[in-house]
Amino acid sequence: MSCREDEPTITTEADAINNFVWKAMNLWYYWQAENPNLADNLPADNARYTTLINGRTPDDLFYKSLLYQYGNVDLYSWIENNNQVVSATGRMAAEFEAITGLDLTLLPISRDNYIAFVNYVVPNSSAASAGVKRGDVITKVNGSYINAYNYSALFDDSSFTITRAETITVIEEDELYKITSITDKSENLSIAKTSVEENPIAFYKVFEQNGKKIGYLVYNAFKIEYNDELNAQFAKMKADGITDLILDLRYNGGGSLTSALGLAQMINGSYTGQNYLYMEYNKKNTKYSGYDVLSDKLDTYNLVNGHPEKIGTENINSLSLPKIYALVSVSSASASELTVICLSKLINVETIGYATRGKFVGSHTLYDSPNNEYISYENRNKTHNWQLQPITFKYFNKDRDAHPIVQYADGSTKEAILPLSKTECTHLNGLTMLKNLA
Repeated sequence: MSCREDEPTITTEADAINNFVWKAMNLWYYWQAENPNLADNLPADNARYTTLINGRTPDDLFYKSLLYQYGNVDLYSWIENNNQVVSATGRMAAEFEAITGLDLTLLPISRDNYIAFVNYVVPNSSAASAGVKRGDVITKVNGSYINAYNYSALFDDSSFTITRAETITVIEEDELYKITSITDKSENLSIAKTSVEENPIAFYKVFEQNGKKIGYLVYNAFKIEYNDELNAQFAKMKADGITDLILDLRYNGGGSLTSALGLAQMINGSYTGQNYLYMEYNKKNTKYSGYDVLSDKLDTYNLVNGHPEKIGTENINSLSLPKIYALVSVSSASASELTVICLSKLINVETIGYATRGKFVGSHTLYDSPNNEYISYENRNKTHNWQLQPITFKYFNKDRDAHPIVQYADGSTKEAILPLSKTECTHLNGLTMLKNLA
C-alpha cells in the first residue's frame, strides 16, 4: 500500500523517530480526533509541531502527549524499543518472556496485611523450580508479611523471596471465605524473572458427573503461535467424548483475534461463514471497519524474532457444543471478554466468577513503514527498533449491541461483563468447585 492522501505533510525538520510515532498515531489511534496533539493541522504550524516532538524520547512523547486520557480512558496503549516493553499496562506476545512464573491474586486478611493466592505457576519458570504450586498461599515477601507497602515486589521486582503458609484455616461465612488462622513454613524461597516460553493451554482435565463428561480447560492467553496446539487440544477433547465444557479464562488478558475466532469454531463449528464480531476504527480507517466472519479453517503461526509468521492452515476441530461455562475474573480482558459477548449471540454461555476488566478495545502493532501505512513489519525502517501498540479499534458483538455495564456498590459504573452466577472457589488445596453445572 502507498502513503495515504489524507496524511499530513511535514514541512519542517523534525526528530525522525518521533515524527514516525506522531504520524502513525495520527493515522491509526482510535481516539485521534479527541486529542488536540494529534490534530491533522498541527504539522502546518512548524514551530508548534517541532516543539511538541523534538527533544524528547519516543516513549515520553507517546505517553505524555499522544494518548487520550491515559490511565483513565486509554489504559492499554504502549510503545516499546528493541522488543522490550518500556511501560504501560499489558504486553505483546513474545516467544520468550522474562517472568517469575507466578500468577497471583492478592487478598486482604486484616486492615494492614495481605496474602497472595497462587492461581497457577508457569512450567520451567523460577517459581516452578522453587517448588511453588497452584493453590499455595504466600504470606511473606522478602522476609516481611505482605502489606500495602511491599506487595508490589511480588509483581514488579526482578527478584525477591517468598514464604508460604504451612497451614491455613478457612470458614465459609455468607457465601464468602474467611481466613481465621495461618502458620508459616520455615522457608525463604528465591524467585527471579527468567526467560520462559509460556504455553497458554495451561491445564486440562475430564470430570464425569451424572453421565456427562465435563472438560475443564484453563486457557491463559490468545497466543497466535499456539493456534495449532489449541486445535489439537480440542481434537483430544473430541476423542475424550466431552459433552460439556468449563472454559477457564480467569487469568486470560486477551491476545490474538485470529485465535479468538478459531476458539469460537472449536467450541461450536455450526456457524461457518457467519458474522462473529464487528470492529470499529477511527474516521480515517472506516474502510477497515466491519465484520469478522467465522471460518472452518485455522491459520497457524510460528514466532520469528518475536513476530508471527504464517506456516500453514488446518481444519478446525469442533465439539459442536450448544452451551459452555466460562470462568471469568477481573483479569479476564479483551479477547476473553470478546469470546463471552460474541459467542453468547450464537450459543448459551454461562459466565461464572467476578466482573471482568472491561477492555472492549484492540490494537495493532505499528512500525516505521510509512509507505505501507505503518503496518508492515517486513518493510519497516531497520535503523531503529521502536514500535507502537496503540488502541486502534473498538469491538462489538455481531449485532453491535452496547457493551454491558457493571454497577458497583459505591454507585460507580463501567463497561464490563458481570457473571450470571458466582463461583464457590478455594485455591487453598488447588481445587475449584463449581455450582449449577447441570
